[in-house]
Amino acid sequence: MLRYSAVIITLAGALATALRVDPLNIYLLNAGTMLFLIYSFKIKDLSLIIVNSGLLLIYAVGLLVTP
Repeated sequence: MLRYSAVIITLAGALATALRVDPLNIYLLNAGTMLFLIYSFKIKDLSLIIVNSGLLLIYAVGLLVTP
């Protein structure tokens, strides 16, 4: 259930990005990535941990830079 919640939230963030709904898109993408990161740790998948950690870092920068 956790990964499906992450998928839905991440897709909502992508939609918000496509519709230029700032900063909601960044919040949704951060939330989805955080859920994916938690899921990645639960299943101990190193590649998913690395990708989602990198994405979370990028999205966090987006939160700090967004006016």
